Amino acid sequence: MKPLTEHDIRTSFVNCSKGEAKRLPLPKNLADLDHWDDLDFLGWFDLSAPDRKYLVVERADELVGLSLRSASGNRGFLRRSLCSLCLTTHPGSGVSLMTAPKAGPAGREGNSVGLYICADLDCSLYVRGRKKAAPGGRMEESLTVEQQIERLRGNLDAFVERVFH
Repeated sequence: MKPLTEHDIRTSFVNCSKGEAKRLPLPKNLADLDHWDDLDFLGWFDLSAPDRKYLVVERADELVGLSLRSASGNRGFLRRSLCSLCLTTHPGSGVSLMTAPKAGPAGREGNSVGLYICADLDCSLYVRGRKKAAPGGRMEESLTVEQQIERLRGNLDAFVERVFH
């Protein structure tokens, strides 16, 4: 992913109003972020409202920003869940159902789409081995890391496509 500016981020959002995009908090570490090459998307959460999360992805040479809400509720630590993007499993609340309002009129009518995603939004780092999941979190795969990255990007693209349609 290429480095993003505040303007890039704020103008990318497709499922919230321009006013909401202007007011949403930016990632605290945006200026210090030095691992852009390891990211397939930029994801962060609102420290004042932890159920609000944001994701910006490059798609066909344009940026698409999504406003998300994560489902509340604690799961038992013994229960494990699988992220639909990177296929990493996490115990407890390490995976959340995140919903995104649809773009356009459908979103204004209250329609949304959802996906189970790593609660910390670090899918790109898990796939690349830059961040370690809990024991048993990453399965041994016959796919190369590059193929796993392509799968993650395909899963992410399918989710973004569902926001538009």
